[in-house]
Amino acid sequence: MADDFSRAPRSWTAKFCGAFRGLLVGTRRQTSFAVHLVFTLAVVAAAGWLRVSRLEWCLLILCIGVVLSAEMFNSALETLARAIDTQYNRHLADGLDIASAAVLLSAAGAALCGLLILVPRVLGLFQ
Repeated sequence: MADDFSRAPRSWTAKFCGAFRGLLVGTRRQTSFAVHLVFTLAVVAAAGWLRVSRLEWCLLILCIGVVLSAEMFNSALETLARAIDTQYNRHLADGLDIASAAVLLSAAGAALCGLLILVPRVLGLFQ
């Protein structure tokens, strides 16, 4: 088992391939990621339709990236926890709950940011 982790340094190509494999694994196995993607598409469509500014686009993209990254970290921790122990383990459960809380906090912050950007523009359409 120790030999699996003591391999030679990987090339940049291999690192990117591993990252894209992780992206595929993380998105396929998690229904939560699909929910975040639906909201991402809705926000991008709304922002495009409402013609948000470049700065607003930057903020929205940053928020989307933070939420999707938090979800990936949460998925990674869930996968590692399953590999460590298949029985209930209070410490692993606490760690997983904390990771879920991080996703919740990032999603709430992103939602507030999105509302602050998009709602005034929607209201402006009715004035």
